[in-house]
This record gives sequence, C-alpha cells and structure tokens, in this order.
Amino acid sequence: MQALSADEIRRSFVNSSKSQVKAITMPAGLNELPWESLDFLGWRDAKAPARGYLVVPREDGVLGVALSTAATGKPRRGTGLCDVCHTAHQVTDVALFAARRAGAAGREGNTVGTYICADLACSLYVRGLRDPEVPQGETVSPEIRVERLGQRLETFLSRVLA
Repeated sequence: MQALSADEIRRSFVNSSKSQVKAITMPAGLNELPWESLDFLGWRDAKAPARGYLVVPREDGVLGVALSTAATGKPRRGTGLCDVCHTAHQVTDVALFAARRAGAAGREGNTVGTYICADLACSLYVRGLRDPEVPQGETVSPEIRVERLGQRLETFLSRVLA
C-alpha cells in the first residue's frame, strides 16, 4: 500500500457524514507506518475505542469505511477466527465490527458486520510480522494468505457498498 495523507484518508470514507469524518482521530505515527507491509490501513480510534476504520486501496481509488464494535465485556475463554485474514486469536482479540452501508441504505440504519482482528492488523499477521498468541493451523505461504485477505476484504466492502 502507498502512504496516504490525513486528507486523502478523510476523503475516502463512503459511510460517514462530513462531521463524522472530521471527528476521526488519525492513527498515531501515520507517517511512520510500515506502508509497504499493509494491504489496508486499519486502526481503532484512540479517543473512541469502540470505533475503528479501514482504508483500502482499490483499482478506482482509496475506499474508507468507518466501523463500530461493542465495548469489550468480561473476559471470555476460547479462540476466534478473523473473517478477513483467517488468523486464529484468543476470543477477546477478535471483534464483531459493524459498518453502516454506504448511501441511502446506511442513512436508513442498515449495517453489515464481520469478525475482524480487534487490533485491525490483519496485514501484519498474514505476513508473519506480528505473532498471534494462538497456534495457527493454516500452513499456506504468506503470498497466498495476502491474496485471500484481499478477496475476503473485497467481499466485505462490496456488502458495504451494495
């Protein structure tokens, strides 16, 4: 992924009002991020931890999607699987994120949801640059995992845009 400025990121959001976009807290260290290792930019809002954001490069430009998640409850036991990168985590390290649909459907309150790594660092997990606490069962190469991540992410984005 190529580096983006805060203005480019703000202009990319398709499911947020102008005032919501203006209120977005950019990720810490935006200029120092490992852009070359990212398939998308994902972060949790430091001022509102129940909010997260995905900014995804696509053929027709950059697409930003605002997400929301429930506040974490009491700790649970077990494992969960990210629907985007298929990384297994402790169940508390995977969160159900909901995205308001773009356009009229979103203004009417329609949302779509999926389970994603709670830290939104899927790109780092599939490349082996960040290790999850749970042993992984998948043995395919990072290149194949990156390709599959892109396909799954595109499926989620198409649901947001539908």
